[in-house]
Amino acid sequence: MNMRPINLFILSVLFLCGNTLMAQEEQPIGTETVTVVKPYSPTVSDAFKIKPEPALTDSIILQKKPIQYTIFSVPVASTFSPSKGRAAQVEKESPESLYNSYLTAAVGNFNNALVDFYTSHEMDQGDQRFDVSLNHFSSRGDIEDTPLDTDFYNSNLGLNYTQKASSLSWGAGIEGSHRLYNWYGIPGGILSEATVQAMDEQQHYYHAGAHAHLETESSFFKRGDILYRRFWDAVDSGENRAVFKPQFQIPLENESLFIKAKVDYVGGSFANADVNNPENNTGIDYGLLQLGINPSLEMKGEDYTLNLGANFVYGQDLENNDSNFYIYPSVKASYRLLEESAIVYVGVEGELEQNSYYGYTRENPYVSPTLQVVPTDRQYDAYLGLKGQLLPNLSYNFKGSYTAENRKPLYLLNAINEFRDDEKAYHYGNSFELFYDDVKTLGLFGELNVDVNRNFSLGINAAIYDYNTETGNPAWNLPNTEASLFLDYQIGEQWYVGGTLFYVGEREDLATEVVTTTFPSEPNAALVTLDSYFDANAHVGYRFSEQFSVFVRGSNLADNQYQRWANFRVQSLQVLGGLTYKFDL
Repeated sequence: MNMRPINLFILSVLFLCGNTLMAQEEQPIGTETVTVVKPYSPTVSDAFKIKPEPALTDSIILQKKPIQYTIFSVPVASTFSPSKGRAAQVEKESPESLYNSYLTAAVGNFNNALVDFYTSHEMDQGDQRFDVSLNHFSSRGDIEDTPLDTDFYNSNLGLNYTQKASSLSWGAGIEGSHRLYNWYGIPGGILSEATVQAMDEQQHYYHAGAHAHLETESSFFKRGDILYRRFWDAVDSGENRAVFKPQFQIPLENESLFIKAKVDYVGGSFANADVNNPENNTGIDYGLLQLGINPSLEMKGEDYTLNLGANFVYGQDLENNDSNFYIYPSVKASYRLLEESAIVYVGVEGELEQNSYYGYTRENPYVSPTLQVVPTDRQYDAYLGLKGQLLPNLSYNFKGSYTAENRKPLYLLNAINEFRDDEKAYHYGNSFELFYDDVKTLGLFGELNVDVNRNFSLGINAAIYDYNTETGNPAWNLPNTEASLFLDYQIGEQWYVGGTLFYVGEREDLATEVVTTTFPSEPNAALVTLDSYFDANAHVGYRFSEQFSVFVRGSNLADNQYQRWANFRVQSLQVLGGLTYKFDL
């Protein structure tokens, strides 16, 4: 191969490049302006797409064969004729007519008479209401082998007005009563016939009072109650009572703070001296004032409620210029163990209870108008209980308690004092005084309630107590056992029956006599044991219409002339028949 021409060609190219570089080194490089006419905008070209229905190049193509069809309709005879739907009728009871008034009147043996009247008028679509109530029960009969009159009657009148609004409600009312009783319980075989015939054993009690309340929802002030009552009797005894009780609620983050306060005053006088005093030359005056505040913190959960508080009371004896400050526990709690079937509750509470002549006569109308009135210091009342709903119609409640009370009032027979010549004959061992003792009480209580339906209800309860007194004396006139049973049954639409049964255990009292010598030759005191007793009562009624019904009541069905208080026997079998009429007034 001849390489010479190729070599010559390469040499020629190298020579030309060298001359060119030399020429560039000799001429300087200038500047030029580049103008961009259009910015770069790239585009994406369409890709090649496969047609959704590609053309077939098969030599055999099947053609669809057209189909022709027609409907062959044949009529069918039918006798079905649909009717419109209609809701079935539900039998419903006619609503019970409501009347705003009723009147009950009845008479019976022992010349017993009963009158009971009530009416209620609503105004302003129920936001205002005015109520009037009047009831009277009296007896003019005599008790066998009782030489003194045994009459009694009890009449009460009440007028009340209430008004409700969106955020508050208030009410006010007045009330009054007149009660007549006789100190007929003289001991048998001790007093002479002349002394008995000269006795004026009748006592009258009167009272008149006014009360009012105010309740709000949108304020920390929740409720306020005020009461004034004047009470007096037929032997120049008189008493005034004034009470003011405000309540407040302060909501916290998850709890509520409740504050209850009270201002309670009671004062009065007795024109007669204590029955144990041979001479009736001095009266008895008393004045008691209490100022109290009870803050408590309430906490609630899904299954529990806890209330922690204390009760602070300042008590002053205005007549004797004596005062004391009391602090009491106020703790309550409940816990739901098994929904509504078992709820356990526990508490420890105390208070300074304000006693009054009015309250004593309500418990025992045969007290003498010569009482010492002082407050009761209930240091604590501790209790533990279990309650619940075993079945939809069966509920129960069982509780154990232990209470410590100072100056607990106990009713004790007044001594026979034939040295007195009082206008009224209450100093022959036929009235009661107050014996204040420090008492600790252990109690057990249980009850069962059955409500099968609205037409039948049955309940039974019983309580057992054990007393321990500071003086070592029995707890005068307090029973160790109490029990009761009640029954109500609606038979059809017209007939209804019911009954109650009470049992009270033995009680103890003391019969004494005032003597002039310091050392009598024979004891002048004797322990009296009152027998236990049953008191059975029943009633049956028939409704002629929604407005008119008749009834018959029987009391002391066992015909047992037991003694509720020492020497005071009750009436034997009593039957009372009457009618009730409902109407609009």
